[in-house]
Amino acid sequence: MVFKRRTAFSYFAAISISAHAASAAENITAPEAKNYYVEAASYGTMPETEPPRYVRTLSKTGIEQFKDYNWLDAGLESRFRYEYRKNDFRRSSSKLDEPLLWRNRAYIGIHDILDPLRMTVEFQDSRRYNSDYARDNRDVNEFDFIQAYGELYFKNALGSEKPLSIRLGRMAYEVMDRRLIARNEWRNTTNSFQGVRALFGENKNDWQLELMALQPLDRLLYDIDKPIENQWFYGGIATWRKWSDIVTLQPFYLGLHQDAEIGVTERMIHSPGIRGYGFIGDTGFDYDTQFVYQFGRSGNQRQRAFGSVTEIGYRWKEEEWKPRLSVNYGYASGDENPSDFKNERFERFFGFARPWSNNDYFQWENIHAPKARIEFQPDKKLRIDTGYSAYWLASDTDRWNNANLRDNTGRSGDF
Repeated sequence: MVFKRRTAFSYFAAISISAHAASAAENITAPEAKNYYVEAASYGTMPETEPPRYVRTLSKTGIEQFKDYNWLDAGLESRFRYEYRKNDFRRSSSKLDEPLLWRNRAYIGIHDILDPLRMTVEFQDSRRYNSDYARDNRDVNEFDFIQAYGELYFKNALGSEKPLSIRLGRMAYEVMDRRLIARNEWRNTTNSFQGVRALFGENKNDWQLELMALQPLDRLLYDIDKPIENQWFYGGIATWRKWSDIVTLQPFYLGLHQDAEIGVTERMIHSPGIRGYGFIGDTGFDYDTQFVYQFGRSGNQRQRAFGSVTEIGYRWKEEEWKPRLSVNYGYASGDENPSDFKNERFERFFGFARPWSNNDYFQWENIHAPKARIEFQPDKKLRIDTGYSAYWLASDTDRWNNANLRDNTGRSGDF
């Protein structure tokens, strides 16, 4: 059946106000240790820090009573957002929606004083008001813990300034460019996992390795989130920074195992890939590129999919506002024929959609997406960017997921 085209545009606007009780934690590096870490210049790819940016060690707050509390991290955050969405493609009807989204967080982390034992707890309360649509877990997840884990931390286990960390419990975090594993900071609710995560080395080291075996949590609107019992997410991410003056390399493997049950298809998705980013000398040019291949099984279909993202940018460093012009192209394969025994739809796992569209209408699945963007910074506390995007389906017979539309015949076109 051919889906009916919508002739109306979808309008989206949002005003977000965020208040933090503490500024970002600082990463102090010993003067004698070389720091190999280079932050990618590509747009929106900087992972949330650990601990998050709203958290600070109490001894660094400047409050006299807390000057000796260098073992305790704490933070409070409250974010309120008003959205104006007309003809929201994600909804079954096209009426005006003006939701009020409110998210509150609290964080406590204990470190150093009980080493090698450390502990972290992060609480979140997500609510939505003033909307006629049914509440869903994109916006609502009341009174829950997105992090609650114990950690064994050995500072020099792998040599001088190379730690080993083993975490067990509930975790919410981001890695690489956030396109495959993210907290989803724009969304009112947060991705979270339960399981074990081991980190060999840290950001400033010349190499780093992360291993994980996790169960995604089912975000329940009003109850404590529970692990999805029939699903496991696991893998490893290596980071090679020895050549970080030229390139930082991140080869990785991610896997998703989902057992079959009523209404759920058995899936086994293997996803090797590699990311490389860096700067081209002192030319002002930067780059960030990633390639992912996927194979395995999805029900009675063979999984064969591919995704890639490449961004090239140029920054005028001598200009006061430091403008940066960039071009970006993203691709993710789509399923060509729903009736054959091969599934070509790219699996984005638990990534976020913000790099693809500010209003979350598009994501890294079945897509061709070129974009041009310019960014500038009039003040150290103010950044502004604007861009132009275009979107095509990689396969016109596969779905546009966030709009819940699919034309198996392909006669509706791909733009």
